[in-house]
Amino acid sequence: MSSSLDQLCVNTIRTLSMDAVQKANSGHPGMPMGMADVSYILWTKFLKHNPKNPNWADRDRFILSAGHGSMLIYSLLHLTGYDVSLEDIKNFRQMGSITAGHPESHLTPGVEMTTGPLGQGFATGVGMAMAEHFLAGKFNKPNAHIVDHYTYAIVSDGDLMEGISHEAASLAGHLKLGKMIYLYDANSISIDGSTDLAFTEDPVKRFESYGWHVQEIDGHNHEQIESAIQSAKAETSKPSIVICRTHIGFGSPNKQDSASSHGSPLGEEEIRLTKENLGWVSDEPFFIPEEALAVYRGEVEKGAKSEADWNALFDSYSKQHAELAALFTQWINRELPSNLEELLPVFEADAKGVASRGASGTVLNALKDGVSNLFGGSADLEGSVKTNLKDEGRFVLDGPTGRNVHYGVREHGMAAALNGMALHGGMIPYGGTFFVFTDYCRPSIRLAGLMQTPSIYVMTHDSIGLGEDGPTHQPVEHLASLRAMPNVLVLRPGDANEVSHAWKVAIEHSTGPSIIVLTRQNIPTFERNDANSASLTAKGAYVLADSDKETPDAILMGSGSEVHLAMEAKAKLAEKGLDVRVVSMPCWELFEQQDADYIESVLPTAVTNRVSIEAGSTFGWQRWIGNTGIAIGIDTFGESAPYEELYQHFGITSDRAVEAVLQQAK
Repeated sequence: MSSSLDQLCVNTIRTLSMDAVQKANSGHPGMPMGMADVSYILWTKFLKHNPKNPNWADRDRFILSAGHGSMLIYSLLHLTGYDVSLEDIKNFRQMGSITAGHPESHLTPGVEMTTGPLGQGFATGVGMAMAEHFLAGKFNKPNAHIVDHYTYAIVSDGDLMEGISHEAASLAGHLKLGKMIYLYDANSISIDGSTDLAFTEDPVKRFESYGWHVQEIDGHNHEQIESAIQSAKAETSKPSIVICRTHIGFGSPNKQDSASSHGSPLGEEEIRLTKENLGWVSDEPFFIPEEALAVYRGEVEKGAKSEADWNALFDSYSKQHAELAALFTQWINRELPSNLEELLPVFEADAKGVASRGASGTVLNALKDGVSNLFGGSADLEGSVKTNLKDEGRFVLDGPTGRNVHYGVREHGMAAALNGMALHGGMIPYGGTFFVFTDYCRPSIRLAGLMQTPSIYVMTHDSIGLGEDGPTHQPVEHLASLRAMPNVLVLRPGDANEVSHAWKVAIEHSTGPSIIVLTRQNIPTFERNDANSASLTAKGAYVLADSDKETPDAILMGSGSEVHLAMEAKAKLAEKGLDVRVVSMPCWELFEQQDADYIESVLPTAVTNRVSIEAGSTFGWQRWIGNTGIAIGIDTFGESAPYEELYQHFGITSDRAVEAVLQQAK
């Protein structure tokens, strides 16, 4: 079934993995040992990649969704010639090492995405396959397929148990993503023991019902592995899953097929016995036979040739399709129009105003031609969250170049797919749902922050202002909780023009995700001038309406739909002889990035009479209002009633803001 050299190559993965976990005294050796055969065949016979250029545009994408088995991918990366040294392998899970406990895409060359939370890799890969399908439809020409690659993933029993895998698998089958091939490590072991404890479904029937191409093989039989991947590649109208029946901890005399090899080192004596059982050639830890290394390092030459062939193809393509080639390069490099700000709609001052969700829809459609790789949809809420790009078609349903996606009621899967598209490159993806359902999107948003991935999440119905749907849909704690998440921009614009510039910020932001938080109810559109230009949204906070005094009597601050309440309070306080400043704070994270002089110019330390007003949790506002300031908000769940009544009931009013200022002025 395989040559002695093949077995030497496979066992090199096994021994490197068990040695690294043992040295770290931490990790998961069993999965890399069990999937060594499958990964060896995939990486040396099928995977199109260039170890010396991990970011080559037309490479195949490989995801280790079972990220706990990270030594599998680290072994493969080192052996095939990526910039992952043997010293890096020896420093597995140590401070400052690029071989972290779970693979991190921003840290390690060749790692396509950060995995670890099970199911995330499975779902993110769907987004990568969507990106490949869209870009291929946009740019490929007969005899010039410049976008022609696969998304591969190794997934585990745990991935398939997680709920997100159901959403993602259903979506992938519906979209008929034929260039997506998942290799399922079906070893029937999880941390608690046999998967029979909790997981007894039939994966063949499950994935066939989703519309997938399904095969079941012996995951240690090289002929079956190779044949299954070839069959999967031949199926172009369905995603494929190959159920690989494997033995976790393969070769370990006492720990194979047991939970004890899942998440703990084998132990020095068991490693000795395992190497003996495998017929290993050396007792030296981290030993790599030259014959095996030569096989793996053959990927360097193969990869260089694959990229060179593609470069030649693209050069020919550029001569025949110059405009498309230039556009492809712009998209892949995330180059934006130089006149992006000129594309933004400008909204006239209007006391009645517009819901910021409606303004967002207007902005998207104003940008769609100039930023032609904007691509988005919603979780069955298109009419409510205003994400539709007019006349741009529906992805797959109207063809591969449709720019509107119907994700169905799959918020969790949608959020991960956005990350996959952003990681793939060439697209600026966004997805919309109600703000309260960030609870379903949170794991993907958090990973986007960690991976520095520029996904855009459009979240509407942002407060008790949504009204009668009641507390199940009223997100009172969500602003505070998302502001606590590192490397995430939370943008809550205070009027339509701030919405325009919030979109500009999100599109230009390339090192992390952005969440644009929008209202259901109308809010006024403010008068603008150079001093309070909506372009100042990019600074996170700015003076919307100033005091005539050098030192204001007080500062009123807020975000989103409550900024106009601060403006109303300013007028009422003027009648009482107090001259106050109003500060709009659409994005705390951006404001925190400004220099000390700018922050002082907006929030002078001399002014301690401060009031914040926001229809959400007051948690965190003390940072801006100080210990003596007053935060107006809602620290309970909401109620079901018209939104005007709710604002009165919970005391989120201009009158309450006036009282708070007067209370501090005594």
